[in-house]
Amino acid sequence: MENRLCWILKPLSAAALVAGLSASFAHAADTIKVGMMTESTGPSSEAGIYQANGAKLALEETNKAGGVLGKQLELRNEDNQSTNPGSVLAISKLTSSGDVAALIATVRSTQIQAISPTVMRAKLPILVGGTDTSLTHVNNPWIFRARPNDSYSARVIADYGVNTLKLKKWAIIHSTDAFGNGGKNALTDALKTAGVTPVMTQGFTSNSQDFTPIVLAIKNSDVDIVSTYIASSTDVAIFAKQLRQLGVKATIIGSPSVSTDTAMKLAGNALHGSYSIADFSPGASPEAQAYADKYKAAYKVDPDFYSAWAYDSMKLLALAIGNAKSTKPDDISKALHAIKDYKGVEGTYTFDSNGDGLHGYNVVRNDDGKTVFVKHIDFAGK
Repeated sequence: MENRLCWILKPLSAAALVAGLSASFAHAADTIKVGMMTESTGPSSEAGIYQANGAKLALEETNKAGGVLGKQLELRNEDNQSTNPGSVLAISKLTSSGDVAALIATVRSTQIQAISPTVMRAKLPILVGGTDTSLTHVNNPWIFRARPNDSYSARVIADYGVNTLKLKKWAIIHSTDAFGNGGKNALTDALKTAGVTPVMTQGFTSNSQDFTPIVLAIKNSDVDIVSTYIASSTDVAIFAKQLRQLGVKATIIGSPSVSTDTAMKLAGNALHGSYSIADFSPGASPEAQAYADKYKAAYKVDPDFYSAWAYDSMKLLALAIGNAKSTKPDDISKALHAIKDYKGVEGTYTFDSNGDGLHGYNVVRNDDGKTVFVKHIDFAGK
Protein backbone atom coordinates (compact mmCIF):
# COMPACT_ATOMS: atom_id res chain seq x y z
CA MET A 1 0.00 0.00 0.00
CA GLU A 2 2.82 2.36 0.96
CA ASN A 3 4.69 1.68 -2.32
CA ARG A 4 1.54 2.19 -4.35
CA LEU A 5 0.86 5.50 -2.61
CA CYS A 6 4.41 6.70 -3.41
CA TRP A 7 3.93 5.63 -7.05
CA ILE A 8 0.78 7.74 -7.24
CA LEU A 9 2.33 10.74 -5.53
CA LYS A 10 5.50 10.90 -7.63
CA PRO A 11 3.82 12.04 -10.87
CA LEU A 12 1.84 14.57 -8.88
CA SER A 13 5.03 15.95 -7.32
CA ALA A 14 6.69 16.21 -10.71
CA ALA A 15 3.68 18.01 -12.13
CA ALA A 16 3.63 20.35 -9.17
CA LEU A 17 7.31 21.00 -9.63
CA VAL A 18 6.89 21.85 -13.31
CA ALA A 19 4.02 24.16 -12.48
CA GLY A 20 6.10 25.84 -9.80
CA LEU A 21 9.05 26.33 -12.14
CA SER A 22 6.78 27.74 -14.84
CA ALA A 23 5.36 30.23 -12.36
CA SER A 24 8.87 31.15 -11.28
CA PHE A 25 10.01 31.76 -14.87
CA ALA A 26 6.89 33.79 -15.56
CA HIS A 27 7.61 35.91 -12.50
CA ALA A 28 11.23 36.37 -13.54
CA ALA A 29 10.14 37.49 -17.00
CA ASP A 30 8.08 40.21 -15.38
CA THR A 31 11.16 41.92 -13.93
CA ILE A 32 13.91 44.00 -15.49
CA LYS A 33 17.20 42.68 -14.21
CA VAL A 34 20.22 44.80 -13.35
CA GLY A 35 23.48 43.07 -12.48
CA MET A 36 25.81 44.60 -9.91
CA MET A 37 29.17 43.56 -8.53
CA THR A 38 30.20 44.75 -5.08
CA GLU A 39 33.10 44.23 -2.71
CA SER A 40 31.00 42.13 -0.35
CA THR A 41 34.05 40.41 1.15
CA GLY A 42 37.75 41.23 1.37
CA PRO A 43 39.57 44.38 2.55
CA SER A 44 37.09 46.77 0.89
CA SER A 45 33.92 45.07 2.12
CA GLU A 46 32.69 48.14 4.04
CA ALA A 47 32.60 50.09 0.78
CA GLY A 48 30.62 47.20 -0.73
CA ILE A 49 28.01 47.45 2.01
CA TYR A 50 27.50 51.16 1.34
CA GLN A 51 27.25 50.53 -2.41
CA ALA A 52 24.69 47.74 -2.01
CA ASN A 53 22.61 49.85 0.38
CA GLY A 54 22.55 52.82 -2.00
CA ALA A 55 21.48 50.71 -4.96
CA LYS A 56 18.86 48.92 -2.87
CA LEU A 57 17.37 52.22 -1.69
CA ALA A 58 17.00 53.45 -5.30
CA LEU A 59 15.55 50.11 -6.38
CA GLU A 60 12.93 50.14 -3.64
CA GLU A 61 11.92 53.71 -4.42
CA THR A 62 11.62 52.98 -8.14
CA ASN A 63 9.59 49.82 -7.61
CA LYS A 64 7.33 51.50 -5.06
CA ALA A 65 6.60 54.19 -7.65
CA GLY A 66 5.47 51.55 -10.15
CA GLY A 67 8.75 50.29 -11.59
CA VAL A 68 9.81 50.86 -15.18
CA LEU A 69 7.80 50.04 -18.31
CA GLY A 70 5.21 48.42 -16.05
CA LYS A 71 7.75 46.03 -14.55
CA GLN A 72 9.62 45.84 -11.28
CA LEU A 73 13.41 46.18 -11.21
CA GLU A 74 15.38 43.21 -9.91
CA LEU A 75 18.97 43.51 -8.66
CA ARG A 76 21.42 40.65 -8.95
CA ASN A 77 24.53 41.19 -6.83
CA GLU A 78 27.79 39.27 -7.23
CA ASP A 79 30.70 39.51 -4.79
CA ASN A 80 34.07 40.32 -6.40
CA GLN A 81 36.00 39.61 -3.17
CA SER A 82 37.76 43.02 -3.52
CA THR A 83 40.08 41.66 -6.23
CA ASN A 84 40.61 41.98 -9.98
CA PRO A 85 40.23 38.22 -10.68
CA GLY A 86 37.11 38.21 -8.52
CA SER A 87 35.74 41.14 -10.53
CA VAL A 88 36.21 39.30 -13.83
CA LEU A 89 34.48 36.24 -12.39
CA ALA A 90 31.60 38.30 -10.98
CA ILE A 91 30.95 40.13 -14.25
CA SER A 92 31.28 36.88 -16.21
CA LYS A 93 28.57 35.31 -14.03
CA LEU A 94 26.27 38.29 -14.50
CA THR A 95 26.71 38.55 -18.27
CA SER A 96 26.51 34.80 -18.95
CA SER A 97 22.92 34.61 -17.72
CA GLY A 98 21.69 36.33 -20.87
CA ASP A 99 18.81 38.16 -19.19
CA VAL A 100 20.55 41.15 -17.56
CA ALA A 101 19.68 44.49 -19.16
CA ALA A 102 22.53 46.56 -17.69
CA LEU A 103 25.31 46.48 -15.12
CA ILE A 104 26.70 48.46 -12.17
CA ALA A 105 30.34 47.98 -11.18
CA THR A 106 32.47 49.43 -8.33
CA VAL A 107 34.60 52.49 -7.56
CA ARG A 108 37.92 50.67 -8.09
CA SER A 109 39.50 51.81 -11.35
CA THR A 110 41.81 48.81 -11.46
CA GLN A 111 38.78 46.50 -11.24
CA ILE A 112 37.05 48.38 -14.05
CA GLN A 113 40.15 47.97 -16.21
CA ALA A 114 40.09 44.24 -15.49
CA ILE A 115 36.44 43.75 -16.51
CA SER A 116 36.44 46.10 -19.52
CA PRO A 117 37.13 43.34 -22.11
CA THR A 118 34.32 41.19 -20.68
CA VAL A 119 31.90 44.13 -20.81
CA MET A 120 32.94 44.84 -24.40
CA ARG A 121 32.21 41.26 -25.43
CA ALA A 122 28.88 41.22 -23.56
CA LYS A 123 27.80 44.55 -25.11
CA LEU A 124 25.93 45.67 -22.01
CA PRO A 125 25.86 49.26 -20.67
CA ILE A 126 27.66 49.50 -17.34
CA LEU A 127 27.69 52.33 -14.78
CA VAL A 128 31.05 52.60 -13.01
CA GLY A 129 32.37 54.61 -10.08
CA GLY A 130 36.09 54.41 -10.90
CA THR A 131 37.57 57.86 -11.46
CA ASP A 132 40.70 57.09 -13.51
CA THR A 133 40.19 59.29 -16.58
CA SER A 134 41.23 56.60 -19.04
CA LEU A 135 38.31 54.29 -18.17
CA THR A 136 35.95 56.16 -20.49
CA HIS A 137 38.63 56.87 -23.09
CA VAL A 138 39.60 53.33 -24.15
CA ASN A 139 37.15 52.88 -27.03
CA ASN A 140 34.69 50.87 -24.94
CA PRO A 141 31.33 52.52 -25.72
CA TRP A 142 29.50 50.53 -23.03
CA ILE A 143 31.15 52.23 -20.04
CA PHE A 144 29.34 55.14 -18.38
CA ARG A 145 30.65 56.93 -15.30
CA ALA A 146 28.39 58.06 -12.45
CA ARG A 147 31.14 60.04 -10.72
CA PRO A 148 33.45 62.82 -11.96
CA ASN A 149 36.78 61.64 -13.38
CA ASP A 150 40.22 62.52 -12.07
CA SER A 151 40.93 65.14 -14.70
CA TYR A 152 38.37 67.22 -12.80
CA SER A 153 39.42 66.18 -9.30
CA ALA A 154 43.04 67.12 -9.94
CA ARG A 155 42.06 70.55 -11.28
CA VAL A 156 39.85 71.20 -8.25
CA ILE A 157 42.54 70.09 -5.77
CA ALA A 158 45.18 72.24 -7.48
CA ASP A 159 42.84 75.22 -7.80
CA TYR A 160 41.77 75.17 -4.15
CA GLY A 161 45.21 74.38 -2.71
CA VAL A 162 47.09 77.01 -4.71
CA ASN A 163 44.55 79.80 -5.14
CA THR A 164 42.48 79.56 -1.95
CA LEU A 165 44.83 77.98 0.63
CA LYS A 166 47.82 79.77 -0.98
CA LEU A 167 50.13 76.75 -0.47
CA LYS A 168 53.00 76.12 -2.86
CA LYS A 169 55.24 73.35 -1.39
CA TRP A 170 53.40 70.18 -2.39
CA ALA A 171 53.95 66.49 -1.72
CA ILE A 172 51.86 64.01 -3.74
CA ILE A 173 51.33 60.60 -2.13
CA HIS A 174 49.48 57.96 -4.17
CA SER A 175 48.65 54.29 -4.38
CA THR A 176 50.32 52.59 -7.35
CA ASP A 177 47.12 51.24 -8.91
CA ALA A 178 45.23 52.69 -11.88
CA PHE A 179 43.42 55.19 -9.65
CA GLY A 180 46.49 56.42 -7.80
CA ASN A 181 48.78 56.64 -10.81
CA GLY A 182 46.13 58.37 -12.89
CA GLY A 183 45.40 60.88 -10.14
CA LYS A 184 49.08 61.59 -9.53
CA ASN A 185 49.66 62.29 -13.22
CA ALA A 186 46.60 64.51 -13.49
CA LEU A 187 47.50 66.49 -10.35
CA THR A 188 51.11 66.95 -11.48
CA ASP A 189 49.81 68.42 -14.76
CA ALA A 190 47.25 70.64 -12.98
CA LEU A 191 49.90 72.00 -10.60
CA LYS A 192 52.23 72.66 -13.51
CA THR A 193 49.51 74.76 -15.13
CA ALA A 194 49.26 76.67 -11.84
CA GLY A 195 53.03 77.25 -11.84
CA VAL A 196 53.84 74.72 -9.09
CA THR A 197 56.28 71.79 -9.20
CA PRO A 198 55.77 69.20 -6.40
CA VAL A 199 58.63 68.98 -3.90
CA MET A 200 58.17 65.19 -3.78
CA THR A 201 56.01 62.47 -5.32
CA GLN A 202 55.82 59.00 -3.76
CA GLY A 203 53.77 55.90 -4.52
CA PHE A 204 53.02 52.79 -2.45
CA THR A 205 51.20 49.47 -2.78
CA SER A 206 47.59 49.47 -1.52
CA ASN A 207 46.80 47.87 1.86
CA SER A 208 50.13 48.91 3.32
CA GLN A 209 50.50 49.06 7.10
CA ASP A 210 53.65 51.13 7.59
CA PHE A 211 54.17 54.52 5.94
CA THR A 212 57.13 55.53 8.12
CA PRO A 213 59.68 55.90 5.26
CA ILE A 214 57.26 58.07 3.26
CA VAL A 215 56.32 60.17 6.29
CA LEU A 216 59.98 60.76 7.18
CA ALA A 217 60.67 61.86 3.60
CA ILE A 218 57.74 64.29 3.82
CA LYS A 219 59.03 65.64 7.14
CA ASN A 220 62.52 66.17 5.75
CA SER A 221 61.18 67.93 2.65
CA ASP A 222 59.40 70.57 4.78
CA VAL A 223 56.28 70.68 2.57
CA ASP A 224 53.25 72.75 3.59
CA ILE A 225 50.59 70.64 1.84
CA VAL A 226 50.25 66.87 1.36
CA SER A 227 47.91 65.78 -1.41
CA THR A 228 46.76 62.16 -1.65
CA TYR A 229 45.33 59.90 -4.30
CA ILE A 230 44.88 56.80 -2.15
CA ALA A 231 42.36 54.14 -3.17
CA SER A 232 41.80 52.51 0.25
CA SER A 233 40.10 54.44 3.04
CA THR A 234 41.98 52.29 5.58
CA ASP A 235 45.30 53.30 4.00
CA VAL A 236 44.26 56.96 4.25
CA ALA A 237 43.60 56.58 7.97
CA ILE A 238 46.87 54.78 8.73
CA PHE A 239 48.87 57.28 6.67
CA ALA A 240 47.24 60.30 8.34
CA LYS A 241 47.81 58.92 11.85
CA GLN A 242 51.47 58.18 11.17
CA LEU A 243 51.89 61.60 9.56
CA ARG A 244 50.66 63.37 12.70
CA GLN A 245 52.43 61.00 15.10
CA LEU A 246 55.76 61.92 13.50
CA GLY A 247 55.03 65.61 13.84
CA VAL A 248 54.12 66.59 10.27
CA LYS A 249 51.68 69.51 10.46
CA ALA A 250 51.23 70.11 6.73
CA THR A 251 47.70 70.58 5.42
CA ILE A 252 46.14 67.41 4.01
CA ILE A 253 44.04 67.64 0.86
CA GLY A 254 43.10 64.63 -1.22
CA SER A 255 40.80 62.47 -3.24
CA PRO A 256 37.33 61.41 -1.94
CA SER A 257 38.77 58.60 0.23
CA VAL A 258 39.97 61.27 2.70
CA SER A 259 36.38 62.16 3.63
CA THR A 260 34.87 58.67 3.68
CA ASP A 261 33.17 57.56 6.88
CA THR A 262 35.69 54.72 7.22
CA ALA A 263 38.78 56.93 6.95
CA MET A 264 37.42 59.59 9.29
CA LYS A 265 36.45 57.09 11.99
CA LEU A 266 39.74 55.19 11.86
CA ALA A 267 41.94 58.31 11.68
CA GLY A 268 40.14 60.30 14.34
CA ASN A 269 41.70 63.71 15.00
CA ALA A 270 44.58 62.96 12.61
CA LEU A 271 42.25 64.03 9.78
CA HIS A 272 40.68 66.98 11.60
CA GLY A 273 41.21 70.11 9.51
CA SER A 274 41.91 68.15 6.34
CA TYR A 275 40.35 68.93 2.98
CA SER A 276 38.99 66.57 0.38
CA ILE A 277 37.31 66.78 -2.94
CA ALA A 278 34.02 64.92 -2.75
CA ASP A 279 31.53 64.07 -5.45
CA PHE A 280 28.91 63.58 -2.72
CA SER A 281 28.28 66.07 0.06
CA PRO A 282 24.88 66.53 1.77
CA GLY A 283 25.35 70.31 1.81
CA ALA A 284 25.95 70.54 -1.93
CA SER A 285 22.29 70.44 -3.05
CA PRO A 286 18.72 69.80 -1.87
CA GLU A 287 18.84 66.41 -3.63
CA ALA A 288 21.99 65.40 -1.76
CA GLN A 289 20.54 66.47 1.60
CA ALA A 290 17.28 64.61 0.98
CA TYR A 291 19.24 61.47 0.09
CA ALA A 292 21.38 61.76 3.22
CA ASP A 293 18.24 61.97 5.36
CA LYS A 294 16.64 58.95 3.64
CA TYR A 295 19.79 56.86 3.85
CA LYS A 296 20.30 57.56 7.55
CA ALA A 297 16.66 56.79 8.27
CA ALA A 298 16.96 53.45 6.45
CA TYR A 299 20.39 52.30 7.64
CA LYS A 300 21.06 54.35 10.83
CA VAL A 301 24.41 55.67 9.55
CA ASP A 302 25.44 58.62 7.42
CA PRO A 303 25.96 57.93 3.69
CA ASP A 304 29.11 58.69 1.72
CA PHE A 305 30.02 58.53 -1.97
CA TYR A 306 30.24 54.72 -1.94
CA SER A 307 26.46 54.63 -1.57
CA ALA A 308 25.55 57.86 -3.36
CA TRP A 309 26.95 56.98 -6.78
CA ALA A 310 25.26 53.53 -6.66
CA TYR A 311 21.94 55.19 -5.80
CA ASP A 312 22.34 57.53 -8.76
CA SER A 313 23.40 54.65 -11.04
CA MET A 314 20.21 52.73 -10.36
CA LYS A 315 18.10 55.86 -10.87
CA LEU A 316 19.94 56.70 -14.12
CA LEU A 317 19.38 53.21 -15.51
CA ALA A 318 15.70 53.36 -14.61
CA LEU A 319 15.43 56.74 -16.31
CA ALA A 320 17.25 55.54 -19.43
CA ILE A 321 15.16 52.39 -19.74
CA GLY A 322 11.98 54.40 -19.30
CA ASN A 323 13.04 57.03 -21.85
CA ALA A 324 14.11 54.35 -24.33
CA LYS A 325 10.90 52.36 -23.75
CA SER A 326 13.15 49.35 -24.22
CA THR A 327 15.44 46.98 -22.35
CA LYS A 328 17.70 46.38 -25.35
CA PRO A 329 21.31 47.29 -24.49
CA ASP A 330 21.77 49.53 -27.56
CA ASP A 331 18.63 51.48 -26.71
CA ILE A 332 19.63 51.90 -23.05
CA SER A 333 23.09 53.10 -24.11
CA LYS A 334 21.65 55.70 -26.47
CA ALA A 335 19.21 56.86 -23.79
CA LEU A 336 22.05 57.30 -21.25
CA HIS A 337 23.98 59.47 -23.71
CA ALA A 338 20.83 61.55 -24.18
CA ILE A 339 20.41 62.37 -20.46
CA LYS A 340 20.86 66.10 -19.88
CA ASP A 341 20.67 68.13 -16.65
CA TYR A 342 19.43 65.26 -14.47
CA LYS A 343 19.73 66.30 -10.83
CA GLY A 344 21.16 63.34 -8.94
CA VAL A 345 22.50 63.21 -5.40
CA GLU A 346 26.11 63.33 -6.68
CA GLY A 347 25.47 66.30 -8.95
CA THR A 348 23.79 67.30 -12.20
CA TYR A 349 24.29 64.69 -14.91
CA THR A 350 24.83 65.49 -18.57
CA PHE A 351 26.54 62.61 -20.34
CA ASP A 352 29.18 63.49 -22.91
CA SER A 353 30.32 61.39 -25.87
CA ASN A 354 32.83 59.53 -23.68
CA GLY A 355 30.20 58.44 -21.16
CA ASP A 356 31.15 60.87 -18.37
CA GLY A 357 28.11 62.26 -16.58
CA LEU A 358 29.62 64.69 -14.05
CA HIS A 359 32.21 67.40 -14.64
CA GLY A 360 33.16 68.93 -11.30
CA TYR A 361 33.74 68.31 -7.60
CA ASN A 362 32.83 69.65 -4.19
CA VAL A 363 35.48 70.76 -1.73
CA VAL A 364 34.77 69.65 1.84
CA ARG A 365 36.56 70.12 5.17
CA ASN A 366 36.79 67.81 8.18
CA ASP A 367 35.68 69.93 11.15
CA ASP A 368 36.30 67.85 14.28
CA GLY A 369 35.05 64.68 12.62
CA LYS A 370 32.18 66.25 10.68
CA THR A 371 32.31 66.79 6.92
CA VAL A 372 31.43 70.40 6.05
CA PHE A 373 30.68 71.54 2.50
CA VAL A 374 32.95 74.40 1.39
CA LYS A 375 32.28 75.02 -2.31
CA HIS A 376 31.56 73.38 -5.67
CA ILE A 377 33.91 73.86 -8.61
CA ASP A 378 32.58 72.77 -11.98
CA PHE A 379 34.29 72.51 -15.36
CA ALA A 380 31.30 71.58 -17.50
CA GLY A 381 31.87 72.92 -21.01
CA LYS A 382 35.41 74.05 -20.16
